[in-house]
Amino acid sequence: MINEKHSSPTSEFELEYWKKNLLIAGVDEAGRGPLAGPVLAAAVILPINCSLPPNINDSKLLSEKKREELFKHIKANAVSIGIGIVENEEIDQINILNATYKAMNLAIADLGILPEIAFIDGNSFKSDGIKYKTIIKGDKRSISIAAASIIAKVKRDEIMTKQIHLECPNYFFDENKGYGTKKHYEAIKKYGICKYHRKTFLKNLHQENPSEFNLF
Repeated sequence: MINEKHSSPTSEFELEYWKKNLLIAGVDEAGRGPLAGPVLAAAVILPINCSLPPNINDSKLLSEKKREELFKHIKANAVSIGIGIVENEEIDQINILNATYKAMNLAIADLGILPEIAFIDGNSFKSDGIKYKTIIKGDKRSISIAAASIIAKVKRDEIMTKQIHLECPNYFFDENKGYGTKKHYEAIKKYGICKYHRKTFLKNLHQENPSEFNLF
């Protein structure tokens, strides 16, 4: 059993492959739960037998400042980094689970280097062909996945704050990153939805309160 309050990712999962001089891509996503914006996945290949700062961890457990510091360190030291993005319109079409699989596969394809195996955060995945291993709570257990979680979180936050918020400032995307905060719901109630909202995520809200959330 992992003590999440005191543990941090290690290279335990990586060592089996590193001993054979094989490359591993850690893969994680950001943005499965928000009401707006894309889901973005990152794939990160770390150098064999690399050591990362001891404070690397699941991106959700880090402050924004610490994520930014680690983001720069990972970018400077990684063998390769790949990014995969699936926009909100496609999420509505294929659902968030399939969109997440697609973003992860796009990130792996974007690496430019074929790793021996991909470590996937979670308990399920549909591969486009690469060998993979799913690791539950992998962002708290594997340094490769933790690195990918940081890259994914920082890159998606940049999209939400530097692009989408500037286009649609009424929804406070610079603060909420698309998640369903009180201010976000109040903005939806006042202005309706924008082109970056996931309609399937808001459908139930409309059905339960059609007079307050006349969205469609």
